[in-house]
Amino acid sequence: MTMHVGFALPYLNHVAHEVSRTAEFAREAEKAGAASLWVGDRNFAAVNPKVGAGGFGSTIPVEYRTAADPFVVLGVAAAATERVKLGSHVLIAPVYPPAQLARSLTTIDRISKGRLLPGFGIGWSPEEFEGANLDFRRRGARMDELLDALELLWTQDPVEYHGKHIELPLQYAPLKPVHKPRPPIYIGGLAGAALKRVGERADGWLPAFAVPDFVDVETVLAQRAQIDAYATEAGRDPADIDTIMRVNPSPGVPFQQTADVIKRTAERTGIDHFMVEYMSLPDVDASLQMVTEILALIERG
Repeated sequence: MTMHVGFALPYLNHVAHEVSRTAEFAREAEKAGAASLWVGDRNFAAVNPKVGAGGFGSTIPVEYRTAADPFVVLGVAAAATERVKLGSHVLIAPVYPPAQLARSLTTIDRISKGRLLPGFGIGWSPEEFEGANLDFRRRGARMDELLDALELLWTQDPVEYHGKHIELPLQYAPLKPVHKPRPPIYIGGLAGAALKRVGERADGWLPAFAVPDFVDVETVLAQRAQIDAYATEAGRDPADIDTIMRVNPSPGVPFQQTADVIKRTAERTGIDHFMVEYMSLPDVDASLQMVTEILALIERG
């Protein structure tokens, strides 16, 4: 099995302060053999959060306080590279107006000549939805309508959409993605509703491991089985749904340990594409060293 390993771009925490080195990082990571480059999405971190990170507890890691704009960072990486895929793991899609989201992602796909892998999630922060004047409780329903609206925006011209949560007046939409009929849509999430959404309508699934705190291959296999069942019920071929696994090592986790988790997970699950995100590295130089060392460790087998 050929392994594909990607890495987070300098958009978060310490490296976000060196976002001016995005093009350099992207070029060097591609040269080193990275298969893909990624951003996540934090609009802001609430000082007094109602819900903690990931929907658990009541705290948000300090790493989430500093985040560069994911669309700008992906656009810079798209212009600086020729081969790597460019993904989001994940955009908090329901907080964005659909026409603007489609335009931003279309622009990135065209700059990259069709290398975009847009990944979406519904989010876990009530404050981020409050900041967008949206109802946090309706984020799942809004996501479903957003996916419908994006399908139309990416394939029709003129286009309109009228839903309960999203309204698009009849508009011209001549600028389309290079990837036809549209970029493949990936969806993150572990809850039942998210797995159902993946099975019924996504092109790929974006699960995640936290090393060493949460590395549970059996759970991933069980969740993938649920996705496959939903896909079959919807008349889809489960084999058409890709999986890309995010790996988030805790501070101080050795690169060897991360590489071992990737290799063991690949052997057990058949997943062949991973993205690595060390959130606490001090600067871009350390991030590039991490890229070269992990790729070398994976290559050694």
